[in-house]
Amino acid sequence: MVENHEIRRENAGVTGKLYGIGVGPGDPELLTLKAVRCIGESDRLILPAASKETCYAYQIAVAALPELAEKECICLEFPMIKERECLEKSHDEIYHKIREYLLQGETVGFLTIGDPSVYSTFEYIRKRVAAEKFEAQVINGVPSFCVAAAAAGRSLADSGEQIHILPASYEDGGEALPGTRIYMKSGRKLGALKKQLLHEQKTGGKHYDIWAVSNCGMANERVFHGLSELDENSGYLTIVIVKEMKAETV
Repeated sequence: MVENHEIRRENAGVTGKLYGIGVGPGDPELLTLKAVRCIGESDRLILPAASKETCYAYQIAVAALPELAEKECICLEFPMIKERECLEKSHDEIYHKIREYLLQGETVGFLTIGDPSVYSTFEYIRKRVAAEKFEAQVINGVPSFCVAAAAAGRSLADSGEQIHILPASYEDGGEALPGTRIYMKSGRKLGALKKQLLHEQKTGGKHYDIWAVSNCGMANERVFHGLSELDENSGYLTIVIVKEMKAETV
């Protein structure tokens, strides 16, 4: 992303605002009052997807707020790739489309599933907004891993235990980390993750309580207790939680 001082001067005095609105993991009843207010204040909404029908965040929000169907929504699809140069170019293009509305002084709501501060596409745009001196505000949503723990009837951490949040789509599996590991958005890596955890249990001398939740809070939610139940094809929105068991509880 290149600094542009001409753009900074052009933006001086503009009152456009961008909200990054977390809608929670899937249950429309978990939409916060603040999220509802900010959605209502937005002149238009940005959906990080190809269409309303394929945008999880929109489907959650419209279930809670049917009137949302009447609000103008702009669909901007984010590429799911790791090549930095291509990602930067794509994010710049998306930002410049949003920037047009901010220059008009509009309040724009960017809907995101879960919380905008955890592995969210919103952060790529927020940094660009901040660099050009527009106002950007994060509206927190209920984190999916907290709801996943509740769905499975588990605690993420007890007295003195650590919690580690990991992207399951990357190579470092966090095997050496103590306490509880939370693997987000496992998707196509579920099979590899399952093999890794099986290997750990056989060779590492540690005991784990393992559970997973796919499509957390949605109508098609599934809860898996133990690796034997874990379906490798359960989808992108699958959270796997691995809690190291203390010796006295095994």
